[in-house]
Amino acid sequence: MIDDLIDRMLGGDKRAAARLITLVENDDERAREIVKKIYRYTGNAHVVGITGPPGSGKSTLLDKLIKVVRKEGSIVGVIAIDPTSPFTGGALLGDRIRMQRHSTDPGVFIRSMATRGSLGGLAKATSDAIKVLDAFGCDVIFVETVGVGQIEVDIVKTADTVVLTTVPGLGDDIQAIKAGLMEIANIFVVNKADKEGADATVFELELMLDLEKEKWKNSWRPRILKTVAMTGRGVEELWSVIKEHREYLLKTGRITEKRKFRAEEEVKTIVSSMIAKRIGKKMQDEELMYLIDKIISRELDPYSAAEVVLEKSLGVKV
Repeated sequence: MIDDLIDRMLGGDKRAAARLITLVENDDERAREIVKKIYRYTGNAHVVGITGPPGSGKSTLLDKLIKVVRKEGSIVGVIAIDPTSPFTGGALLGDRIRMQRHSTDPGVFIRSMATRGSLGGLAKATSDAIKVLDAFGCDVIFVETVGVGQIEVDIVKTADTVVLTTVPGLGDDIQAIKAGLMEIANIFVVNKADKEGADATVFELELMLDLEKEKWKNSWRPRILKTVAMTGRGVEELWSVIKEHREYLLKTGRITEKRKFRAEEEVKTIVSSMIAKRIGKKMQDEELMYLIDKIISRELDPYSAAEVVLEKSLGVKV
């Protein structure tokens, strides 16, 4: 069944691509097989992360970006990460109403995915879903994070270009952005720029970048743009700067560095997941369950118990 789905997906069948994404989202064993078989067809798409605080207009901005990119004839993939429904485990905002106008466009593939408890603003299966869309033939893949704030730094492990959206009047939230997300952005977008305080927000961001001017001497200095996503103002300029950043990555070879870093991080994540799963199964054995009782009775500390589990499960001495 998987071979048939892959053949159909490589032939441009959207339903087959959707089914494969569902499989990588729900089934670890088949996800592994799917990625192994499609991996040689990946590596062509430019992955753009759209992140930022809740209410900064990420979905509206992305809706307008899709329209601009499609004008150029590029095939667009969108993975929108949403909070998890406590009842179904699915994506809570899965309909993505703002982007539905593109649902009948054969050159646009939109998929909502639930975080399912993952921190970092992304779903665990995001990287595998990106590979499916890449192999499917998408030229550009947008990944919109859930909008949970400072912890969304995981997008840097996934995207070639990271766009951070903010809005005027965030006040103290700007400080939180500085402390976390500021480090990962390649482009800053002050959305809802028709509101009072937009210029002040731009000034604050420029000032922050100027404080680290030495850092940008031999690298890309993040750009700051103003947009009004509701009307589309500034969106074409944003797309131009995204393309400019892509050219910079290709010209300087930084794209290879980024993808090397991502591959390393992905392997670490997969290894950690495999080990955790194996140990999780072992922990159900009665011979290891006694450790929990010993921890509770304070006869053993958690670190010593973990060392015993590793030795008995993997033969690893710490």
